[in-house]
Amino acid sequence: MEDGAAEDVDALVVGAGPGGLASAIYLARFLRRVLVVEDGQSRASRIPRSHNYPAFPDGVAGGELVASMREQAARYGARFAAGRVTAIGRGGECFTARWSGGSARARAVVLATGVSDVAPTMPHLTEALQQGALRYCPVCDGFEVRGQAVGLVADHGSDTMEALYLSHFTDRLVIFRASHDARFSDAQQHELARAGVTIAPDPLASIRLREGRITVAHGAAETTLDSLYCALGMDVHSDLAIALGAEHDGDGYLVTDVHRQTTVPGLYAVGDVAQGLNQITVAVGDAAIAAAHIHRTLAREDRQAPAT
Repeated sequence: MEDGAAEDVDALVVGAGPGGLASAIYLARFLRRVLVVEDGQSRASRIPRSHNYPAFPDGVAGGELVASMREQAARYGARFAAGRVTAIGRGGECFTARWSGGSARARAVVLATGVSDVAPTMPHLTEALQQGALRYCPVCDGFEVRGQAVGLVADHGSDTMEALYLSHFTDRLVIFRASHDARFSDAQQHELARAGVTIAPDPLASIRLREGRITVAHGAAETTLDSLYCALGMDVHSDLAIALGAEHDGDGYLVTDVHRQTTVPGLYAVGDVAQGLNQITVAVGDAAIAAAHIHRTLAREDRQAPAT
């Protein structure tokens, strides 16, 4: 698609991670005109290696998976435009989306804009992620840290849930409070102690990568770990939908129905931007459900349209 050109499509997909690309694959195979707007910031593309995505017994690099899905969508006719969508409006039965260098009108929109992890302050952050020394998702890779020395950076008491989850994989788990403001109730401390989880007495001072391991300074002490999980929260990229009036929860995750349609008719949300488990497999499943419903809805509208 050329810069500045407007295009009429059946479906616009915003985001080119696994959820967005799976949506595009399905819609293209339904013979729908589909345009994907991508900004190159897919969270999945930065995964060093996923070991729980089906059909890859040796795991698959996130970037490799995203590239293969993009090629597959393009092969069936999905079109791509580079840019970050800055606004989506609705007039009549169509949505209008704008991004730097382009715009499009669509009968349906799939938001696959995902989330961003709130990263800790530390040198060599990218290297730590690539080496598996810094991690964000115990659902994804708790298996990989089984029995290892593991830390968890926490900033509020609800992070006990993640700590208890991790304690299933290792009995060498330490919680580091992000600041003096991070506190745990007596009941939470008791529950953590029963699970064998230690809470460092002083809050975190610094984090650094050294020879593939993480060293955490806390007070006058230092602890060296095989992996450190970060539970500082997520930024949910749901602003486009919220601006259209879509319902969301207190964290910003979009509320969808069984068809993955938001409370704005014709606007769908798949993957991490919607309520649910933040997993690639879930995003792909969401995409199949949303795309199938979009196709059926558009087909019904076409049949009901006045003859010309």
